[in-house]
Amino acid sequence: MGHEFASIAGTGPLLLAIGVAAIAGLVSILSPCVLPLVPGYLSYVTGLAGSDLDAEEPAGEGSVAVKTRVNGRVLAGTSLFVLGFSIVFTLLLTLVANIGFALKSHQDLLNVVLGVLVIVLGFGYLGWIPGLQREVRISRLPAAGLVGAPVFGAIFALSWLPCTGPTLTVVAALATTSGQTSRAVTLSLAYSLGLGLPFVIFGLFFRRLLGVFRAIRRNSRWVTRIGGVLLILVGVALVTGGWNHFLVWLLTTFDFGQETLL
Repeated sequence: MGHEFASIAGTGPLLLAIGVAAIAGLVSILSPCVLPLVPGYLSYVTGLAGSDLDAEEPAGEGSVAVKTRVNGRVLAGTSLFVLGFSIVFTLLLTLVANIGFALKSHQDLLNVVLGVLVIVLGFGYLGWIPGLQREVRISRLPAAGLVGAPVFGAIFALSWLPCTGPTLTVVAALATTSGQTSRAVTLSLAYSLGLGLPFVIFGLFFRRLLGVFRAIRRNSRWVTRIGGVLLILVGVALVTGGWNHFLVWLLTTFDFGQETLL
């Protein structure tokens, strides 16, 4: 029974891990180091000026066709951008998961190291460690528009690792505990959707959501404070073994079904 519980704790319920990964992605896009740049990213990956995104609903003959064309371009550009950074995050987390599998015999030590790293990054997310929310600027960028959108998405994933790193580390820790490629891919996609879906929605409903965007931006520091505290709690749980105990309790209390385990 003890071996079975240890196995369950190591893999964990996939649905829970997916939820955590998606929330981590959402916290990333709502953070002060990403959210203010969303309008600029939208213009870059769609090739549309801010005035086009913020324009009033077109009226008169041909208005439907114009609106459809703009929405189609926004959907294509944002989706390609999300695809670009999703590929990078998937490759990165797959690599981490395979490293975790290679170090499976040192699982307890690995959990402690990852936990300490998550705690440090949590403090950085709270702004207590200067420099952990700065991007690595890349001077050469692809051409603006649909063709360069996926490349720009990949560049975003790499250059903004100092900013997305704290939340991405939590997802990496969840993937590393099992060392399974399929789980790493699933969690990376969940993280990417949590980060990318709001980006797509905001692009499609730019004008209607502009007020909401400004309100979130004004209060975005609360997002990072809450996110930082959660990161620290997860890190402490990994260091102390509380994460495994929580998973054992969760799976013995609720019936997630075998399909939720990988």
